[in-house]
Amino acid sequence: MYCRNCGNEVSEKAVMCVACGVPPKAGTKYCSNCKSETDPNAAICMKCGVALKAHANLNPDSKDWLTTLLLCIFLGGLGVHRFYTKHTGIGVAQLLTLGGCGIWTLIDLIMIVTGSFKDADGNELARR
Repeated sequence: MYCRNCGNEVSEKAVMCVACGVPPKAGTKYCSNCKSETDPNAAICMKCGVALKAHANLNPDSKDWLTTLLLCIFLGGLGVHRFYTKHTGIGVAQLLTLGGCGIWTLIDLIMIVTGSFKDADGNELARR
């Protein structure tokens, strides 16, 4: 793998490039796969076809947006969508109050649809 900032070879496990001091995938000058120069706004490398932009929604730990939405619509009064996104404390409170008499469920539904709902780890919901 190559540093996206300076183009020097770095380990796959590297947290920082020893040559330039920047996280290896933080730069925009070089392709991390083939070391060719890239346009700073490019989403893919034109030489090798590798994706250059890291999307927040591609985090493997993030929960699925559609699953969360459907759980909120059909089982929101029981707080099941909160358990799914690891918000267990709020999930228990919603379970005991039937979604805050529906108000919590409605607020959560609006947050999920608008994209402002996050899981307990702070990850955005993945629209896969």
